[in-house]
Amino acid sequence: MIPPIPDYFVLSAEVKRALQTSLPVVALESTVITHGLPHPQNLSLANDMEQEIRNQGVTPATVAVLKGQVHVGLTNAELEQLASASREPGAETPKNELRQMINQRGESDRSLHENHLLKISLRDFATAITQKTSGGTTVAGTLFAANRVGLKVFATGGIGGVHEVETLDISTDLQALAKTPMVVVCAGAKAILNLPATLEYLETMGVPVVGYQTDEFPAFYSRQSGLPVGTRLDSPAEVAEFARAHWQIGMQSAVLVCQPLPESEAIDREKIEGAIQHVRQEARTKKIRGQALTPYLLQRLVELTDGASLRANLALLLNNARLAALIARSYNTAHRKIA
Repeated sequence: MIPPIPDYFVLSAEVKRALQTSLPVVALESTVITHGLPHPQNLSLANDMEQEIRNQGVTPATVAVLKGQVHVGLTNAELEQLASASREPGAETPKNELRQMINQRGESDRSLHENHLLKISLRDFATAITQKTSGGTTVAGTLFAANRVGLKVFATGGIGGVHEVETLDISTDLQALAKTPMVVVCAGAKAILNLPATLEYLETMGVPVVGYQTDEFPAFYSRQSGLPVGTRLDSPAEVAEFARAHWQIGMQSAVLVCQPLPESEAIDREKIEGAIQHVRQEARTKKIRGQALTPYLLQRLVELTDGASLRANLALLLNNARLAALIARSYNTAHRKIA
């Protein structure tokens, strides 16, 4: 059943049909498309993640803002439009290239290409809506939009968290997780963060941290961090049962399900930690902060690891999409039996 759709929201026909017929749906964020990868790799990844979900008989719902409208679920044309309008973090599209893109795609697409694609977290929705601009939603932004239309499961790569403690740079993702009742499947927090401080913050905010088939909090690019999870669950059905119990007793936080990336794509912990310390120092020297910090650090890691960090990122995103679909299917099946 679909709750009342808020103003400025648009459901794709596919997502609307799934909700009307009580079929499982998995939300996907879109900053990986707009700020994570260049075109056409971003489009290939977006399509692959959606296909992983469809392979499990579940409907994908990529969330983004297009011309001031919050879209939950994108058509193929909209997904391609968003992906082709992106550019590498910090880079400016040359005016002649921008003009050529507009001419090729037609006058109707002008506003999407003329406006800088925003990185949309909670504070940014009103800006995007009133300026009728476009952008990719972060973990926090996707949680908000997906929850507003009644979705219960969301797949991402890694959540934001606490950067170096002395900077007081704490991601909005953490507060969004504390107040949004959804299952969030990830590979832990991004490894560029302060992982112990991030876990402490999640504990303070009452967010259960579940290790999926692991007792250890995964470190995004690496399978181990040396830090424990709150509880371990070993099947999608167990996760669905845990989430239902958590919410039925009145809790309102997300259930954070942390799945290590595949062994074949994992990076040695000591090797990646050395690269992370190097890029952190670079960012401090260049005084890169705020929303620009994470894209900068991730891009530099790709360069320093000769692409290994990118390969790991792509593998864990697909892995998480697959697990999220299985959890959504289990949760949906149990919910329909109870109903």
